[in-house]
Amino acid sequence: MAKRPTSARKSLNAANLQALGPERLADLLVEVAGDDAIWKRRLKMELAAEAGAADLAFEIDKRLTLLATSRTRVSWRKRPETIRDLQALRLMIVERLAPLEARLALDRLIAWFDLYPGLSMRVKDPKDELGQMFDAATADLGAVSASATADVAGPVLAEAVLTRLSDWGRWMGRATSGLDKALARSLLTELTQGRPAPTGRLALVVRKLADRTDDVDQWAATIPDADRAKPEVGAEMARRLAAAGRVGEARAALDAARVQAPPSRWGRSAAPAPPADGWLKAEIAVLEAEGRPDEATAARWALFDRSLDAGQLRTLIAALPDFEDVVAIERAHTIAASWSDADKGLAFLMSWPAHREAAEMIVKRAGALRGTAEDIPLWAGRLAGRYPVAAMLLLRVRIRTLVQLGAADEAAGLVAEAAALAEQADLPADVPDHAAFAAALEIESRRSRWGRR
Repeated sequence: MAKRPTSARKSLNAANLQALGPERLADLLVEVAGDDAIWKRRLKMELAAEAGAADLAFEIDKRLTLLATSRTRVSWRKRPETIRDLQALRLMIVERLAPLEARLALDRLIAWFDLYPGLSMRVKDPKDELGQMFDAATADLGAVSASATADVAGPVLAEAVLTRLSDWGRWMGRATSGLDKALARSLLTELTQGRPAPTGRLALVVRKLADRTDDVDQWAATIPDADRAKPEVGAEMARRLAAAGRVGEARAALDAARVQAPPSRWGRSAAPAPPADGWLKAEIAVLEAEGRPDEATAARWALFDRSLDAGQLRTLIAALPDFEDVVAIERAHTIAASWSDADKGLAFLMSWPAHREAAEMIVKRAGALRGTAEDIPLWAGRLAGRYPVAAMLLLRVRIRTLVQLGAADEAAGLVAEAAALAEQADLPADVPDHAAFAAALEIESRRSRWGRR
């Protein structure tokens, strides 16, 4: 009886293929390449890479030139093959040529990107698969440019952006976050030194580069003077200046962007509109930079009072000494429980989490809840063990809302959960039992169905 074959030896992996030996593998590759032009070009380029960077660059240039000069229309059936061809060419540049000679690779990667305008005119691509492929490849710009060094890559990339801004503005904007800081600084210098203040798409690229290099002056240079007094713009500028330690300038920028009272028809000054959250956050940053921690804390509370911003609360608590943080958390819970939008206040308490306070709020303010949050069944499940009355009331709110929306099937599943909670809970005198709730719900359901006819 023949021995059972070992499946591990038949698995398709590099180790098993090596066992075939170089001659057999070479025969197989030639056979595969015979019917596949992309594979054939790939093998020729691999052989060229073994000869050296110049030989590989020559083979890549031949393919780039052919793709750039071709005028043949590409149908939707041929589009996948074209994209595969482009991907294979890009990988040869990035993975094979770049380790051999980074400058040669960078020039050819830029030429590869420059294929896009011509290809977009002749490739039928209703889903923009071609554009998405080029956008995704922008990550390679940072890696190859870093290998070529900032002094070399900066001028080359700047020339591409300045002369072909329509496409390169988008690509460099996407690539900026992955650029080495030295390269980003070199590119920023090339795009701005001795040139007018950037506008339009170039301003967006410069702004992202300034972000990458923490250059607040170059970031500010992209903002028109007329926009600097806008509260959201001035606040962002103030925040950046404060982070850079330029406190006086930060205060000036913030004050210049302060919301002004609108003019009154009767000669009286109306009260100014409250500042936006972004402006208040910038004010907190400036106050802290000015060494005014008590006022910064007061501003954080003012922001929390109007937004229930959990991030601001955590920052505030982190700066407080022991025991004071407990008092601050209790204060925050009280604010949330009495919040004008009961649903938002409950969402804050459940996500903090503060289940006891959330349960108390539900019992007191069930009538103020709209029941539109999709997380309500999840919240009820978290409350059911220790606070069954609150969980039941919360489910009832959701059930009523679903009935009003005509989602009777979804509501029916929650009714059974609410009934089980009503049985195990010690209901307060002013809370109807499940039978009374179900009867009222049936009446409400009939009214809802009648209203939708």
